[in-house]
Amino acid sequence: MIAESYERIHRSNLLMMGILPLQFLPGESLESLGLTGREEFSVTGLENGDAREVTVTADEVEFGATLRLDTPREREYVRHGGILPYVLRRLLAE
Repeated sequence: MIAESYERIHRSNLLMMGILPLQFLPGESLESLGLTGREEFSVTGLENGDAREVTVTADEVEFGATLRLDTPREREYVRHGGILPYVLRRLLAE
C-alpha cells in the first residue's frame, strides 16, 4: 500500500497482515505523478525488508518511495509475511 502518510496504528496493522506500507517521497502524490490507482504496481529494491527507499513502477511511471518499516521487529514480520506466519514459525521452532 502506498500513501502520503500513515498514522502509527494503521501502518502497524498493515505490517501485521504482511502488507508493505510505502510512503510517497516529500512533494509527491498520486496527483503529482499522474496516477489513478488503477495501474499495475511493482516494487524493487526491498533487500529483504532492510531497504529504506524502494523503486515503484506503476505501468510506465517509475518513482521512489520510502519503505515504512521503522523497527527491527517490523522488518522481521515482513520477512515472514506478516505476524501470523512469524508466530507460527516461532511456535514450531520450540
